[in-house]
Amino acid sequence: MPKIKKVLIANRGEIASRIQRSCDALGIASAVTVSDADRSGLFARLAQEVAPLPGSSPFDTYLNIDAILELARKFKCDSIHPGYGFLSENSEFSQRVLDAGLVFIGPNPRAISIMGSKTEARKIVQKHNVPVVPGTAGGLSDEELLSAANNLAFPLLIKAVGGGGGRGMRVVQSLEELKSLLPRARAESKKNFANEDVFLERYIEKPRHVEVQVLGDSHGNLIHLGTRDCSTQRRHQKLIEEAPAPFLSEEVRSKIHVAAINAAKSVGYDSAGTVELLVKGEEFFFLEMNTRIQVEHPVTEEVTATDLVSLQIRVAQGEKLPFQQSDVHFDGHSIELRVYAEDPAQDFRPSLGTVTKIDRPECEFLREDHSLEEGTVVSPYYDAMLSKLIVKGRDRKEALEQLRMILSDYEIEGIETNLNFHRWLLCLSPFVEAPVDIHFVGREFSPACLEQLRALRKKDPEHRASCAGAEYVERLQWKRSLTSEIIEVEVVHRSDGYFLARPISGSGERASAADCRISNGKTACLNALISEVLEKKTSNQLFAFQRRGSR
Repeated sequence: MPKIKKVLIANRGEIASRIQRSCDALGIASAVTVSDADRSGLFARLAQEVAPLPGSSPFDTYLNIDAILELARKFKCDSIHPGYGFLSENSEFSQRVLDAGLVFIGPNPRAISIMGSKTEARKIVQKHNVPVVPGTAGGLSDEELLSAANNLAFPLLIKAVGGGGGRGMRVVQSLEELKSLLPRARAESKKNFANEDVFLERYIEKPRHVEVQVLGDSHGNLIHLGTRDCSTQRRHQKLIEEAPAPFLSEEVRSKIHVAAINAAKSVGYDSAGTVELLVKGEEFFFLEMNTRIQVEHPVTEEVTATDLVSLQIRVAQGEKLPFQQSDVHFDGHSIELRVYAEDPAQDFRPSLGTVTKIDRPECEFLREDHSLEEGTVVSPYYDAMLSKLIVKGRDRKEALEQLRMILSDYEIEGIETNLNFHRWLLCLSPFVEAPVDIHFVGREFSPACLEQLRALRKKDPEHRASCAGAEYVERLQWKRSLTSEIIEVEVVHRSDGYFLARPISGSGERASAADCRISNGKTACLNALISEVLEKKTSNQLFAFQRRGSR
């Protein structure tokens, strides 16, 4: 297969810019499709060449196969990269790209077609020893589904065969409820996917959403690049993604890797893709396979030191994978926050308008994939995602701390965003300390959470923090009023805006947690330490426990 010389990037926003960066790194020319609504967008101005798509609606522009193929011919492109969303998982589009004599930078049409049907995907992966949720086949009548339900345990899930994004899904608790909701589920499926076919699955309560990045080539080589956790979601819209997936036993992680490879092998997978699974305890089940680059691919890139888009392009032009499974190594922990133009206080209602101001912290550990600037117009035509904030720490604890530090200074004005939602979540103990399930946000979050957050975010003007390194620490001396004994106090300016005050001995010993005080006001923090601790305990009493513990 000849080398790719010029790519038509058939997408918009941050992923269009992301693909162009990989093309630039490979020395490949590119042109980016741009609708009328996107003409002034940052991604359009950064493009090597702009390929205009007349119109603004998705159907007239980024979903218009004829127009995109015509632009590829007009701009002398020999290949098309579809990005994510829009036509990226459309098997008809990929076949037409190939029929036009172009290279489709993605998997073969057969893989897209099979994995695009939930029932066909279930059938084929089962033959390759991949566990699936117990359920029915597609193509059954209401009577056949009602009969089959007797052999499945309630609650059950009605799912659209051609569905996605949670549309066409209904949870049912009984046979009577199933009988009542089947017609509605079929109508919703027909409206959204032009296909009224539905099937049943056992409803897994409170599962985690764990996925595996896979990568294949046209020579039969196939590897995985580890797990991601995408359980933090709302109405099936992912909000936070992490790599590797935390809180998994190594035994389960290893089995998940094997299952993902087997699922990809079942369709001769030959590009970058993601196998998604539901995990409940030590059990896991195949959910679906996304036959494209994922929104959350950066976290995998961060922990594996790879460029997944470049690898996509290289295998699309016929190259073998440049490394084997044994060459894949994982380093650290990476987390991505999706920043959306939506208002969490109003049930995450989309927020339209113009971005008037952006304050971005300058942090060496922040990677931001975006097409966002002052003057960006958020229109009703496309997805509301503005940016992706990505960090990599030595471990999950450090990555979370980095994100808190970034969010303490990151601001977007002119429209509402979900930044405050992220600030709330990153300080929530259940999220920090244990795995969450896909329904966690729906159960735990309410607008009242934001009111509590606003009170906590009122920063003391004396608070100092820096993204460049460790938390700011200052040393003070306090003299006991009765004995004139001098006790040193350490005040830590934490990245969440709080102060931690603790006594320190002359040899550097720090008092136990019981003798520390925390507040979002420096004066209040020190006053509490003085009145509740320092005026009541001598230096010997403060550090005797530490010395006993060190013997």
